[in-house]
Amino acid sequence: MTDGLLLPPGGGRRIQTMTMKAGAEQSTTWSTFEAEVAPGFDVGAHLHHRAEEVFYVLEGELDLLAFHPTAQATGDWRSWESETGATVLRGGPGSFMFVPAGCPHAFSNPGAEPARMLFLVSPAGHEAYLQELTDLLGASGPPDQAEIAALRLRHDIHQLTPLTSRPRTEG
Repeated sequence: MTDGLLLPPGGGRRIQTMTMKAGAEQSTTWSTFEAEVAPGFDVGAHLHHRAEEVFYVLEGELDLLAFHPTAQATGDWRSWESETGATVLRGGPGSFMFVPAGCPHAFSNPGAEPARMLFLVSPAGHEAYLQELTDLLGASGPPDQAEIAALRLRHDIHQLTPLTSRPRTEG
């Protein structure tokens, strides 16, 4: 018999700006994280050929993308539009985003305050990527972009626009 997992608020293992609630040690199906998204952070548009993801905004606002753009996937993803007319959603608490495998997606924090979200990814194991990236970024000197690109590909992360972390100005 296998027991479940109970965690108090704030419980879990911290990896970067995320707290892993459950991962491959508990499930073969999915990993779950509570993530803090700093003002100006932009994960960059990317896709996974095998993984599905769910995002649920708990606090703050996030710009959310989950569709194939009509034009070549370049430039600022916030200006992308789908063939059906879908555009980026500015989502507050309670906003939900489901990302099927193969779908370009992104999130960023356009505000001046941190945002929080619940993030699920299937299959389980995304925590291995996050830990390897943490180790790579913690090495002495500037991060090797070729090593980061290779790490992403090993973990089925196909970056379409760059990851950035700087305050955005609204205009």
